[in-house]
Amino acid sequence: MSALEQRPLQRAVIAGGIDIHYAEEGSGSTLVFVHGGMGDWSSWAPQWAAFTSHFRCITYSRRYSSPNQNTIESRSHSVIAEAEDLSALLDQWQAAPAVLIGTSYGAFTALQLALAHPGKVRALALTEPPVLPFADRSEGGRDARLRFQREVMDPAAEAFAAGERESAVRLLTEGINGSGPGESSTPAGRERRLRNAEAMRALLISSEPFPSLDEEALRHFDAPTLLLYGERTLEVHRATTMALSRLMPQAQLLQVPDSGHGVHRDNPAAFNSVVLDFLQRHVLGCR
Repeated sequence: MSALEQRPLQRAVIAGGIDIHYAEEGSGSTLVFVHGGMGDWSSWAPQWAAFTSHFRCITYSRRYSSPNQNTIESRSHSVIAEAEDLSALLDQWQAAPAVLIGTSYGAFTALQLALAHPGKVRALALTEPPVLPFADRSEGGRDARLRFQREVMDPAAEAFAAGERESAVRLLTEGINGSGPGESSTPAGRERRLRNAEAMRALLISSEPFPSLDEEALRHFDAPTLLLYGERTLEVHRATTMALSRLMPQAQLLQVPDSGHGVHRDNPAAFNSVVLDFLQRHVLGCR
């Protein structure tokens, strides 16, 4: 068991009686980790020791992730609601403005929060936020997005509807992360995805799980931003990240070697190094 997983979990209740579990450690400026679609608070174990020595770190489980027991009550759940959850949490934690580090749907959540509430964000480090409408702006991106919908999202939704949870999680794991080496292919990675399947089901039954973002706000967003993508990530993620980088010319774009979509777990040493270097220049060096 990792040092992070040995931390006691705390509980917050936000608007609507939504339970959120989180862990906290460290001191100084607040840094919040925001996990991806089938992750939870424990997803950031490879980062915990490296970042808690510099920041007050908080990692939480998003609304429908383990061990939260919130019931899916809407067929319109999306990053919009997730960002408002995070905004409410930042208020409870007295954490704003915070550094936000997010991956996949967590990166999408952090970015939406930054656009809706820019005063609550000090800096962003984002790995492959799936703003899928933007994929169409890159060469081959539209085909990749349509193939992703046809071969991954639609079959996974059908599997969930048929009660075939494990099949749905397998389709999503391979379709989002690829079938090559990486943390997602390990027993621990598979177990984490299974226990957080409800979070992806909430998106798959949603009428608009991947809404577009305010392009004008993206162009004028001025907080320090690092955009990361994996060397061997899938084309749909690469196309989306490249398009987003063109809409955010002020953001630093960086490829992380020997990693797929789950950069922070596939190559934690490289991830920790580049993100800490970025924060040293833009946050720690400004104290």
